[in-house]
Amino acid sequence: MHPIDQKLAELQLVWPAPPKPVASYVPCVRSGNLIYVSGQLPMKEGQLMATGKVPSAVNLEAAQAAARQCVLNGLSIVRNELGGDWNRLVRVVRLGVFVQCDDEFTQQPQVANGASDLLQQILGEQGRHARAALGTNALPLGATVEVEMLVEIN
Repeated sequence: MHPIDQKLAELQLVWPAPPKPVASYVPCVRSGNLIYVSGQLPMKEGQLMATGKVPSAVNLEAAQAAARQCVLNGLSIVRNELGGDWNRLVRVVRLGVFVQCDDEFTQQPQVANGASDLLQQILGEQGRHARAALGTNALPLGATVEVEMLVEIN
C-alpha cells in the first residue's frame, strides 16, 4: 500500500468515488506536468454536507469539515487521473477556497485551513501549497464551500 493510501486509512478516511461534474465542465484537465482540478463541492455519498452561509447557517467547524471533504474529493479526482499511481505526484501547488458567507464574516482563512491541514496530514510536504481564501455571496447548489486545486505531477 502506498504511504498516501496508508495515511488515509490511519485517518480513518476512505477515497470517495471521483465526483461527477454538476455542469458543463470536466473534473480535471492535465496540461504538461500540471493537473487543474475543477472546483469541488463538499459532496459525500451523493449529498452536500453543508449548505448556506457561514456563520449564520453553518458554523466554522462544520465549514472546515466541508472544506476537508472538498479536498478529499479533489484528491480522488487526481488519484483517478493518475491511475492510482501516487509515485507520480510531485506536490499540491495551489488551492482556491471559496466560502459562502455573511457579509461581516472575515474568517475565510480559518475555513480554508480545514482543506489545507488535511492535505498536509495526508501528503506531508507534498501537501504544502499556496492558497487563496475568498468569501462569496453564493456557490453552486447552495454549497457552503468550494475548493479548486492545482497539482504538479511527473
